[in-house]
This record gives sequence, structure tokens and C-alpha cells, in this order.
Amino acid sequence: MFHFKLTSLFTLIMENIRELIFYSHYFEEFFGKQTEKVKEKIDYVLFILTHIDVIPEKFLKHITNTKGLYEIRVESGSNIFKIFGCFDKGKIMVLLNAFQKKTQKTPVNEIDFAIKLMNQYFLNK
Repeated sequence: MFHFKLTSLFTLIMENIRELIFYSHYFEEFFGKQTEKVKEKIDYVLFILTHIDVIPEKFLKHITNTKGLYEIRVESGSNIFKIFGCFDKGKIMVLLNAFQKKTQKTPVNEIDFAIKLMNQYFLNK
């Protein structure tokens, strides 16, 4: 399912700083429905997340008024996609769910659902 298409020598020799875990099926279902162009953009942002020590806020931002929930931001043309996740043991990023952003503000129901998944992850691990 998950594939990096970056093939330069530079990207091949970089070490992983973080590990990704895909919790449940929500992110994978979202990813599978996207165009190849969007999948490549998601791959690029996830590559940054796993290989760059200090991630620019353009790509990763803590969701205010939550305890440990983050949004990963992916732009493809005029479309914006959000992937919710959390950290486990510092260097493990757990991807929870994702959606295409269609309004100025992130819908509260999407945040609530991500919080529910995050709580389930920590209860069941």
C-alpha cells in the first residue's frame, strides 16, 4: 500500500528517524481512493515525517485543545488533505484517519473521530 517514489541517491541513503504505524483501516482506505498524484504527495510528506528531525509546521501541527493529536497537512494543487495522528514512544507516529479539507476550519467531527481512534489505540496496545 505505502510506497515512496523518490529515487535520488540522497533519499536512498537517509536514515529513518521515525517509524509509521497505520492504526485500523481508515487511513489505508482513504489513501487507496486517491489519485496517483495525491498518493505521491502524501508519500512525499510522509517521507519528510520519517526522515527529517525537525518537521516544519507546514507539514505537521499539534491540534490545539487536544492531548497529543497532530495533523499532517498535504497540499496537491488547490486541494488540501489532512491526516490525523499521534506519537507513541516519541519516535513512532501512529496514523489514524484522513480526509480532504473542504472548508476553512477543520470539522469538529473529524477531530472527535481522530481522538476516539487515538484513545482506542492506546487502550488496545
